[in-house]
Order: sequence, then structure tokens, then C-alpha cells
Amino acid sequence: MSKASSPVKKNTRTFEQTLWDTADKLRGTVESSEYKHVVLSLIFLKFVSDKFEARKQALVKEGQEAYVDMVEFYTMKNVFYLPEHARWNTLQKQAKQDDIAVKIDSALFSIEKLNPSLKGALPDNYFSRMGLEASKLAALIDSIRSNWLRISYHSNKKGGQTDRPKSWSTGAG
Repeated sequence: MSKASSPVKKNTRTFEQTLWDTADKLRGTVESSEYKHVVLSLIFLKFVSDKFEARKQALVKEGQEAYVDMVEFYTMKNVFYLPEHARWNTLQKQAKQDDIAVKIDSALFSIEKLNPSLKGALPDNYFSRMGLEASKLAALIDSIRSNWLRISYHSNKKGGQTDRPKSWSTGAG
């Protein structure tokens, strides 16, 4: 079969392959046994941030703007409340700063403190202790966002449900 007539290969990467590619960015700086802790903590932050933003948008849509900063209006819908500094968009904007590891640790600490059901579940000062280069963390944060977008897009094409914020359609967030 000639190159001209060969079928175009579609991107059929699985979620597991995407996770591996994301963890692979840590190669050489983190023990392979630690990849999961780093990557899954960041994926957790992305996931809970998306749920938080969806709930916040719902409150605004329902005319309840006065309650968007009240923890109870999130927990009543089984959504974790996130202070501004712990939200994915904030962390993503600060990803290239030298103290991004401290910011991630602070975000995880705040989320756990404001949401008692998470007590003892999140790592304590994990990113700061890892000593990862800020550039590696920035690349990892960018990779998670990019892969999240791709996974959401493919899930939507197949009729799957995602809770992707509207801002993603414009490339923000």
C-alpha cells in the first residue's frame, strides 16, 4: 500500500497511556514509585476544581451569587469548596513561578482543612519535599490540562459525560 493511499491514523490513546505520558515528564527527577503520588495529586486538584467551578456557575445561574463563597453551598451538593489560591486556574497561572511546589502544597492543605471528609487523605507538604524543578511541575500542570481537554473532547464525541467548564471552549482555564 502506498503512503498516499494509507489510512490516516487516528489518535486512539487510552487514558492510561495519557497518564503514563504525563508521569513520564518526571523521569529522572522522581523515583518511579512516586510518579503516581505526584500525578494523581495534580489530577485530583484539576478534578475538584472543575466540580467547584461547575457548582459556582450553577449558583450564579440560579441567582444565588451571594452564596458563591459559602462552603455550605458546595458541600450540600457533595462538592469540595476551594479557596481562590487552591483552584486549578490560579495554580496554572502561577505554574512557572519558582515556588509552585509550595503553592500546590498550600492548595492541598487548604482543601483538606475546609473539607473535613478529606482529613488525613491529602499529602502534607509533599511537593515541597520532592524538590522538583519548577519547570518540571509547570510542564506537568500543562500536560494535565492539555490531556484533560483531549479526554473531555473525545468523551463528548462518544456521548460520554464530562463537567468541562465553558471557559475551555475558548482555550482559557
